[in-house]
This record gives sequence, structure tokens and C-alpha cells, in this order.
Amino acid sequence: MKESFLQEQIQESLAVKQRLLDDPLWLATLQQVCDLALRVYQAGGKLLIAGNGGSAADAQHIAGELVSRFYFDRPALPALALTTDSSILTAIGNDYGYEMVFARQIEGNGVAGDLFLAISTSGNSASILKAITTARQRGLHVVGLTGASGGAMAPLCDLCLKLPSSITPRIQEGHILVGHLLCAYIERGMFGSQDPNATPSQ
Repeated sequence: MKESFLQEQIQESLAVKQRLLDDPLWLATLQQVCDLALRVYQAGGKLLIAGNGGSAADAQHIAGELVSRFYFDRPALPALALTTDSSILTAIGNDYGYEMVFARQIEGNGVAGDLFLAISTSGNSASILKAITTARQRGLHVVGLTGASGGAMAPLCDLCLKLPSSITPRIQEGHILVGHLLCAYIERGMFGSQDPNATPSQ
């Protein structure tokens, strides 16, 4: 019984990824997202990333790969996870309300030409919607990562990658796949092809 359940979970995860491979429109959007992120870095910009819960962990994971390294040693790339500073988060939450915890940081740290990566499995997180509004007002590019519906945030983004599932774990697995693809593409575009024998840092 346990083996059957676990195999079923793995099959569900594989099925979502197969749907991505079989969807030329989704793949074209992924290419646009990667090209946009690379252009932002080539122009001297940075990446700001935010999400709640598991998506907050994804934000930190992606930022860590860019600032440290992904496939190989190279100069650090500027990326900020807006989910990490407890003093900032609690000050904003206390003074302005939780829905402003990311928007206020974008107001302080985002500049025109930067890229805001907004992560929400539902696409309806109030804190993410406020952050997208602020990012657009300040001239940042906005890329969304959501589930199948896209939620309220999809039409607010320049580009939105909707993972074809309504199951939160499957969506989150797809989001970190996108994060890894983004890191690899940026690293390769900025510094050349990686050593094929290199081992990812984490």
C-alpha cells in the first residue's frame, strides 16, 4: 500500500512536468521569461523575489543560487528574497499590515528595470498582489509563477508561468524547476557554458 501511494505521488509529479514539455506555448513563455531575466542582468539590474509559505522558501532558494553559485564558480549576481529579514517583515506587518510586507520592500529596494519574480500557487495572495502593483508603478518588470488558474495576478504580470495543476505540492515542484532553469540560463548567458562535469552547489 505504501509503495503504491508513493509511486502514485511520483507519477503525478512526472505528469505535470510532461505536460510542460508537451505545451509549446508554455515553453515559449518560459523562453521569454529566461530572456527577460538575462536582459535585466546584462543591463545591470537585479532580481527581487517573494512568496508566502513554501513559496517564501522558493524565493530564498532561487536568490541563494544566484548570489552564491549554481553550476560553477563565477561572480555573484544580485538577487533579493523579500522573505528573510524578520525585523523588516514584522515592522511593516505591524505598521502597515501584512499585505504590505513585500510592496514596501520593493518601494525601498526596487528600481526601474529590475525584475520582480512573484510566486503564488493560487495567484491570489494579497501580499503578492500589492507587491506586483508597487513593482509596476516603479517600472519593474514582473514575472509570475502560479498554478493552473493564474488567479488574480496573472493579468497583472508582464509574463506568467502557470503550472498545469491545482495541487499545491505539484505546483511548488514545478516552481522550483522553473527557478533552477532560470538560474542555469542566467548563469550560462552571463558567464558562458558551464563545465559539463560540474556538480551543482546544493
